[in-house]
Amino acid sequence: MRKCYLTFPEWKDLAHACAKLEWSHIRTITRVIDVNARKYYLKEAAEQNWGVRQLERNINTLYYQRLVSSTNKQPVIDEMVENIKDIKPDSRDFIRNPTVLEFLNIPTNRAYTERQLEQLLIDNLQQFLLELGKGFAFIARQKHIRTETSDFFIDLVFYNYILKCFVIVGLKTEKITHQDIGQLDMYVRMFDDLERKEDDNPTIGLLLCTETDRTIAKYSVLNENKQLFASKYLPYLPARERPRSCSNY
Repeated sequence: MRKCYLTFPEWKDLAHACAKLEWSHIRTITRVIDVNARKYYLKEAAEQNWGVRQLERNINTLYYQRLVSSTNKQPVIDEMVENIKDIKPDSRDFIRNPTVLEFLNIPTNRAYTERQLEQLLIDNLQQFLLELGKGFAFIARQKHIRTETSDFFIDLVFYNYILKCFVIVGLKTEKITHQDIGQLDMYVRMFDDLERKEDDNPTIGLLLCTETDRTIAKYSVLNENKQLFASKYLPYLPARERPRSCSNY
């Protein structure tokens, strides 16, 4: 964190990028010595939704330097695009933490229910898809799953055409609990068994909550199941004078 502070004296640039990047992105970019290259990688990684491994490959192959020095830039760009095909998509590169829902204009002076949050996300679906990241398509809300003995309803269902899998989203307007993780795990298993097709990859479960918990993350199935994620959502960005902290440290 100290190195991050010294590397990025212009906090406004970093705060803007942190809305779309993980701490792993920032930590990787701090190793870049060239100031202009750092700014370029920070901007492009955020705007182009680069995964961490994609960012590392671009830095290691001196993508910025070759792009700047080339009179014909298209072959360099084509090479980068071709290299991306060799990188197997990783679900960890597609789940943002935290998720910024500033576009919902959620009032801060009164409480709201999970159903109200769901409706706000549906009303602002285009912005929500952009915030989720690259490759997401909306499938359903309150998806009905029926078993032999019970009926269940999943808040939101998406499909990611890059990962080639369904992504089910649970909404919580309070701090995460181990019961929430257990329910999400059950929904993912249920969805895989009843809805997933043969050519789909395993379903991803994402819980959006107001506060995560290190203990739950360490001792629950979140720690061992790579298809389950919990992400804190922010109803608004912190004030500009207070730099936004980066996630996942």
